[in-house]
Amino acid sequence: MTLIEYPDDEMLAIDLANKLAGELTAALDHEDRVLFVVPGGSTPGPVFDDLCDADLDWSRVDVMLSDERWVPEVHVRSNTRFIRERLLTGRAGAARYLPLYARAEEPEKVLAELEANIVPALPISVLLLGMGADMHTASLFPGGDQLEAALDPHAPVLVPMRKAGLEDVRVTLSARVLNGAMSKHLVITGQSKRAALDRARASLPTEAPVAALVQDMTVHWAP
Repeated sequence: MTLIEYPDDEMLAIDLANKLAGELTAALDHEDRVLFVVPGGSTPGPVFDDLCDADLDWSRVDVMLSDERWVPEVHVRSNTRFIRERLLTGRAGAARYLPLYARAEEPEKVLAELEANIVPALPISVLLLGMGADMHTASLFPGGDQLEAALDPHAPVLVPMRKAGLEDVRVTLSARVLNGAMSKHLVITGQSKRAALDRARASLPTEAPVAALVQDMTVHWAP
């Protein structure tokens, strides 16, 4: 793991957006299409604001969330809605979006359909993740009902996740797929998340799921 510290959120957003744009551009030099996986949540918003007008061939970029709530795109808690508003705008509006939601009561009914759309785009070229204070990343939650399945080396591409206290069922990329990324980044802010990351590095992935992904990852942190 490599840790990069920034003096403030603004410098983090500018520098990380530049790094991501550079890695996407480099990947496009060698591939016809590249896959860029991103998180929801408020922390990456300023990064997306700086990244969306980056001068690269967005028409050859597939964008996908690391995880999604099982709600329609118009729902206020939809990560897709957030991504369309903050990232898939400006030049990045030319990117192709790969959804993690389809109209069905339960994700299990359409997981095969969603995976069939994702598998041809794999592996991930550039991965950006966030992390909660509980040390979850994507929708790999401590105490999640399918956490062990999602951490398994032979896990499927997508895993539904439920946990007491969560408002919505989630669908997440498995740790196997996330770890297959050519480049991995984690963005966190605040002292509490820095302390959580330190705890995670000394914990088992079943207790701190982000620990399953930190090897070969660049962590970007601002206080």
